Amino acid sequence: MANGRAKARSAYRCGECGWETGKWVGRCAECQAWGSVAEVGVVTAVRAHAGPVSSPAVPIGQVPVEASAFRDSGVPELDRVLGGGLVPGAAILLAGEPGVGKSTLLLEVAAQTARTRRRVLYVTGEESASQVRLRADRTGGVHDELYLAAETDLGAVLSHVEEVRPDLIVVDSVQTIGASEVDGVPGGVTQVKEVAAALVRVAKTRNITTVLVGHVTKDGSIAGPRVLEHVVDVVLHFEGDRNSRFRMLRAMKNRFGPVDEVGCFDLSGDGITTVVDPTGLFVEHHHQQVPGTCVAVSMEGRRPLLAEVQALVTASPIDKPRRTTSGLDSSRVAMVIAVLQQHARLRLHNQDVFASTVGGARLHEPATDLAIAVSLASATYARPAPQGIVAIGEIGLAGELRRVRDLPQRLAEAARLGFSCAVVPSERSGPSGRERDVNGLRVLDVPDVASALHRLGFEAPVNPARELGVG
Repeated sequence: MANGRAKARSAYRCGECGWETGKWVGRCAECQAWGSVAEVGVVTAVRAHAGPVSSPAVPIGQVPVEASAFRDSGVPELDRVLGGGLVPGAAILLAGEPGVGKSTLLLEVAAQTARTRRRVLYVTGEESASQVRLRADRTGGVHDELYLAAETDLGAVLSHVEEVRPDLIVVDSVQTIGASEVDGVPGGVTQVKEVAAALVRVAKTRNITTVLVGHVTKDGSIAGPRVLEHVVDVVLHFEGDRNSRFRMLRAMKNRFGPVDEVGCFDLSGDGITTVVDPTGLFVEHHHQQVPGTCVAVSMEGRRPLLAEVQALVTASPIDKPRRTTSGLDSSRVAMVIAVLQQHARLRLHNQDVFASTVGGARLHEPATDLAIAVSLASATYARPAPQGIVAIGEIGLAGELRRVRDLPQRLAEAARLGFSCAVVPSERSGPSGRERDVNGLRVLDVPDVASALHRLGFEAPVNPARELGVG
């Protein structure tokens, strides 16, 4: 028949992202990598015909939802990021840098799930079973309902699923599992696509929650083809500084909940624990007021987080002064310095500027601009800002302060932690320079950065606490 004829054609595939094309090109159009496109052989395209269905189509109102209800994972911060817990039949991809604590987190999730009398299968392809057992002994994760298997073959993994019949599967990691009937080495584009597709099919058909661990590349993106992120339901990213015990879990994709939630964890030798109130890790408690510091209030997902910004300004011995940042966006710091020179008469063109955060916090939100400006002014004038002050606001190139999102939540968090005054941008409909009380917190509205520094006493040799009326 004419509609059943097969047409043969050559195919070329990118080894970095899996993008396919009908002709060879020197640069991948998807990931922009040079020299990664290679021929994968002749592909035969066959016109599809109608076939049998797995289940009849029904009205959407008659589809039962009880089987896909959220289940508590036993780790509250993970449930917060997922939107309520683990969903049966969901495929979750967890990515992160080597050594950040992905395996420790998932072993804790597996142990907590097993304690609820739900069976868990933990498949490790990177470590031996005895190595995982040692970690479980150290973190208290040994349980009779937690099954452990060290496998690198897809067929063996599926056999374990048939035998154990778990409610939760953890595969650490998807790049180490290979399918013998598929060409390529484990971790390659073809292998990763087939392994992920097979595990997702098992998760959907058997209603098993499946968690896959994924590697990341040098630039922080998930290794393997981009189709890996498309076939799963949830993509999580686990991040943290090697010099800090603090870890953060972010949702990059979530079909069952929000993608703007963040979970906080503390990683130690005894395992991983949740951090309900992480603000104390990023705010230094000084015995006396010191110049060059100011507290910012950023939003990590839906959670307000207070972090201290520190600045040091010294005379530069070289023609081109240094601008060094840690935990801050260097381009935004450079912009704030330029605005301070132009609109607040701070002379920083011949000064070395160092700006950083406390405790390894990473502040890249524009709402931290005003705190950076206050810390720079405080360091320049060698006078501390008034005690109990937080600064919130985005700075424009004209020196104006712009409103930021979720300002009531930020002010409520500052008031809860005992701060006495907040400097924020003026409302468009309200008068500039007014003072108001929000939950016991004195809020000062200012229109621009020059007015904010003036009210804090950084233009004249006066007592800043007396100028603002606090302290």
